[in-house]
Amino acid sequence: MSDVPSPPRDFPALKALIAERAAALPKRLTQIAAYALENPDEIAFGTVSSIAAQAEVQPSALVRFSQAMGYQGFSDMQEVFRSRLRDRILNYGERIRQLRGHAEDASKPNVILQGFCEASARSIASLGEKLAPEILDQAVERLASARTIYLLGIRRSYPIAFYMAYAFGKLGVRVILVDAAGGLGTEQMTFATAEDAVLAVTFAPYAPETIQLARAAAARQVPVVAVTDSPFSPLAQIADPWIEVSEANFEGFRSMAATLTLAMTLAVAVAERRQQEA
Repeated sequence: MSDVPSPPRDFPALKALIAERAAALPKRLTQIAAYALENPDEIAFGTVSSIAAQAEVQPSALVRFSQAMGYQGFSDMQEVFRSRLRDRILNYGERIRQLRGHAEDASKPNVILQGFCEASARSIASLGEKLAPEILDQAVERLASARTIYLLGIRRSYPIAFYMAYAFGKLGVRVILVDAAGGLGTEQMTFATAEDAVLAVTFAPYAPETIQLARAAAARQVPVVAVTDSPFSPLAQIADPWIEVSEANFEGFRSMAATLTLAMTLAVAVAERRQQEA
């Protein structure tokens, strides 16, 4: 019998293996690893050529990545990505593809509407499946115990940070919406201490301002809670805990439905925890 361990046959185990070996992978294989974790449905449904084009690598690199994870080839690894979808009642990826196929025969605005509805539903379903309750509890506990919560989120993430500032304010939780866009973020963050907490939100391509301010806070022992999209995110290296949100896309436009769902959850759960402690 061979002493070589068998490769993972379920997605959670494969995801853990990818994260474990990421630091030792060559640049191109690391690029594939990040793409695979951010776009598991695309890996499940795509072809070698289509996935390689989207990940901006050569098709042969996908084979090398699969073998680096212990599989015989790409199709062997792809089966693991497909297995995570088999138990779903609604196969959202296939339905979106069917929707695109019928675009020429239907109202274009309605096709776009239905595409975004499907992508949003897929994003929320993925969040519910992947987010471990203990990670959510840890994030709520960390934020609820903070004297002041500093909210970091710009560009695409700004609507999330702004909503949380509004929701926390209505719920009586003291927050500061960091004005990174106005150039005052560094000055605002100098007031944060170990008794406070930073809630940072950013997705690929990661906002440099958010990463810089979060790193500076962590260096001063300010607790950082992050919402981001991959173990390869710079925030994942400094936050404790960090929550993974992978938004599906339609025609290249990513949904924000799951992130907003998480933001609402954190706001209400933190306010409730603080009331219980009071």
